[in-house]
Amino acid sequence: MFSVTVRDHMMIAHSFRGEVFGPAQRLHGATFVVDATFRRPDLDSDGIVVDIGLATEQLREVVGELSYRNLDDEPAFAGVNTTTEVLARTVADRLADRVHAGALGDRARSLAGITVTLHESHVAWASYERSL
Repeated sequence: MFSVTVRDHMMIAHSFRGEVFGPAQRLHGATFVVDATFRRPDLDSDGIVVDIGLATEQLREVVGELSYRNLDDEPAFAGVNTTTEVLARTVADRLADRVHAGALGDRARSLAGITVTLHESHVAWASYERSL
């Protein structure tokens, strides 16, 4: 399996419901380094997994939709704890929608999957992997 990873970042505000989250139940900010890894079993006819420029552009747009927002106020997250895991899935699903729509080029439609990793810090991160 071949893979290509592109990286960006996002800064958000949010709070959590549930005693397990302790002080994070209060409104707080988070900055995530976001890695999106695109996979395919074979390279395309140009010898690539995906156009890195298009992948970078689409990741930037997806994280831009979330950055500098209080996610508690976003209708898409009503009633949802926007944990690192949930946000990784959200970014992956939004990228998958863009792949299917052709935003990463026609050849990207034959990608096998995407993995999105959100790095909370240098010691903690979460990923979500999905097929395409």
